[in-house]
Amino acid sequence: MTRLFLKIFIIFILSLPVQSCRKTVVINSKQAVLFQVEYVNGAENRRHYGFFVDNQGKILAYDNPADWAFPDKQLMINSLQLNSDLSKCRDTGLKVPEEELLNHARVIKNISASKVTAMKRSSPGSGSMKYICYQFNEGTGIYKGSLIKMEGDSTCENLNFYSKRVALWLRGIFEKIDKN
Repeated sequence: MTRLFLKIFIIFILSLPVQSCRKTVVINSKQAVLFQVEYVNGAENRRHYGFFVDNQGKILAYDNPADWAFPDKQLMINSLQLNSDLSKCRDTGLKVPEEELLNHARVIKNISASKVTAMKRSSPGSGSMKYICYQFNEGTGIYKGSLIKMEGDSTCENLNFYSKRVALWLRGIFEKIDKN
């Protein structure tokens, strides 16, 4: 009787749906932005443009904004400065679908925990394109950026497995904005 019960129990357990080990990602509504792509060329005809992906998936673009608050060398920026920058952006009308946004947002912690390759000089005078993801600390009101990739004057990239995929995704958004 015990063996029969054990067999039935094992069959029952094996027939239960397998739960995914994947963590559910919830985007903090207090974190205004998740990603940024920014081009800066300090040459003669200074250029500064790019876009943010906000917490709802909206693509907010900017082009040579006045009084821009750049993150510091550690890519940190406080929420007041970031909100000021966001007020200088225009809504492109493009929006990342929720599932797609969650898929990319879930790897931000992994990317932030990874190292970045050494910077290499590549095309002096061409400017610099940075791909950045952000984590927000509600207690301090600070956004901590992590470099995914940089290209242009100098190049480097995050060594995380997901960074190439996220950089390609952001590049695709950049191209859509360019056509808009």
